[in-house]
Amino acid sequence: MALLEFDDVSVTYRTRGADVPAVRNVSLRVDAGEALGIAGESGCGKTTLTSTVLRLQPKTARVTGEVRLDGQNVLGLSWGKVRALRWAQASVVFQGAMHALNPVQRIGDQIAEPILLHSPTTSRSAADTRVGELLEMVGLTARRAHTYPHQLSGGQKQRVMIAMALACGPRLIVADEPTTALDVMVQAQVLDVITGLVKDLGVGLVFISHDLSVLSSTCDRIAVMYAGRVVEEGPAGAVFDHPQHPYAAALAGAFPRIGDTRFRYAPAGLPGDPPFPGDLPSGCPFHPRCPRAEDRCSATEPELLAVGSRRTACLVAQDEAVPS
Repeated sequence: MALLEFDDVSVTYRTRGADVPAVRNVSLRVDAGEALGIAGESGCGKTTLTSTVLRLQPKTARVTGEVRLDGQNVLGLSWGKVRALRWAQASVVFQGAMHALNPVQRIGDQIAEPILLHSPTTSRSAADTRVGELLEMVGLTARRAHTYPHQLSGGQKQRVMIAMALACGPRLIVADEPTTALDVMVQAQVLDVITGLVKDLGVGLVFISHDLSVLSSTCDRIAVMYAGRVVEEGPAGAVFDHPQHPYAAALAGAFPRIGDTRFRYAPAGLPGDPPFPGDLPSGCPFHPRCPRAEDRCSATEPELLAVGSRRTACLVAQDEAVPS
């Protein structure tokens, strides 16, 4: 049984003008001990999709399909049961630790809060001991529990967020761009912490990022999203090194590779922006920006079909995979 399954999940935001489809018919799975990366530009539906795991979407959102965590559909649970699974079964490392931590509380108190909430029989001294263990686990000293967020660097704050996400021993962690605003050296350290914990603790990980190169070195599989849909999904190395969908290829090509003469001057860019979800172009939503678009691409939106070791939603890529 999969640890997490998105089964034909769609998320639509109700607005005064019209309904806006932010996520459209997404199906993905994550097993225990597996890391799934979700990539795409801002507005492609990454965070909206993963917010359904813990029912964090706003009241204006309507969610259809099923989101199964350990076999139970969280979309059908009462609010009491949803509150019980937050932190204990699944937790989130939010984007931007500088804004996610309470500035007037010591970090030890913030990490201890979910422990005491989900385990009322735990004493404060036992919770403090657990806080120290968690801080050590993410590469900080236990005495940091007495500090305030403003006394920590950006990388240290992100480590605190990871420690908080692990506080109640969840089986799944959703990391929403946890390395945003960190310099390259600190980013590498935080990524080492995350990947090490997934391996050592056997938890499932959903890692959201714009950076396909980071996901390829961190995750087992990658799902690339565009205009609310998954357009390519497969083994991380294959998606990054040999992408089939033109959008995945554009994301991979945006990052220079040392020693590759194709990147001697500058990475290739992709003109334009993702379409507004409430006004998608006809056919394949990517065709106005696609360098390989054909006339048929503006008339037919391709299905996400198996192409070799992965799934791809591209008519051209699907045809090329069929032996002549």
